[in-house]
Amino acid sequence: MSAFIASFLFVVLAEMGDKTQLLAMAFACRYPAAQVLLGVFLATVLNHFLAVLVGLFLSVVLPFKLISFLAALSFIGFGLWTLRGDKLEGEEKRTSKYGPIVAVIIAFFLAEMGDKTQLATISLAIQYQNIFYVLMGTTLGMVVADAFGIIVGVVMRKHIPEKTVKWISALIFILFGLAGIYKVIF
Repeated sequence: MSAFIASFLFVVLAEMGDKTQLLAMAFACRYPAAQVLLGVFLATVLNHFLAVLVGLFLSVVLPFKLISFLAALSFIGFGLWTLRGDKLEGEEKRTSKYGPIVAVIIAFFLAEMGDKTQLATISLAIQYQNIFYVLMGTTLGMVVADAFGIIVGVVMRKHIPEKTVKWISALIFILFGLAGIYKVIF
């Protein structure tokens, strides 16, 4: 169960201010929120399932101590990446002749490729070695964060400075990374 909770929390934090959260906001301006969230969910399940498989594969071919160290470094990297922030690069303008859900699935799947939440999912799969809980935690974390982005981001963006959310998320990632390095070294 700790794999689920950690996966959920890490992805919620990683998704704050991420380009896919911005993408959810942009799609919500064009399509019904329920359809956007369904597209986010389906794209995330597929994308994060692939990420979990990659993580489990890496844990078989590389020594555990090396993987743990690299995973800890990656969390520090995610923290720094969070501070840098993301911007949309036209994904929200893509259309699909198959309807809004397919448009969201395609855009989200492509936007997630190599994104920090996908990389975090790989790291979590390596650390916890549990396909089900990591996949469920990261998927639910993505849906919750994007729902938060759609609902609260639009209504409350004037009350919650984006910079504050970024700094808190980044600090948590960096602290977990440093704790992981400490655990490997000592």
